[in-house]
Amino acid sequence: MEKMKRFVILSIVALSLVFSTMGQSIFADQAAATMKEKASLSGKVVETMDSGRYTYVCLEKNNKKTWIAVYKMKVVVGQEMSFKPGIEMVNFESKSLNRKFDKIYFSGGPIDTEK
Repeated sequence: MEKMKRFVILSIVALSLVFSTMGQSIFADQAAATMKEKASLSGKVVETMDSGRYTYVCLEKNNKKTWIAVYKMKVVVGQEMSFKPGIEMVNFESKSLNRKFDKIYFSGGPIDTEK
């Protein structure tokens, strides 16, 4: 009976360790993905346009272009900008611009880098 109790307790401890380390790796992967996403929403403004309530910004970084949409704001071609992570939309069609974007991120706005 004593051996059975030890076996059950050791099994519970072992399973707890396995599941706790699995949880940590999941969170680490999520943090890495978030950091990667933040990095991809930064670069040099190469194109911008306003339409309705939104400003559309095309950023270029490492020869890769990324479109971002934010609430209307002033953006200047040539400036370096970073934006908060956003919701990715694939094959998004802007009726007001009469344009389709293969991929665009709707962001909460720019990241203030002057802190």
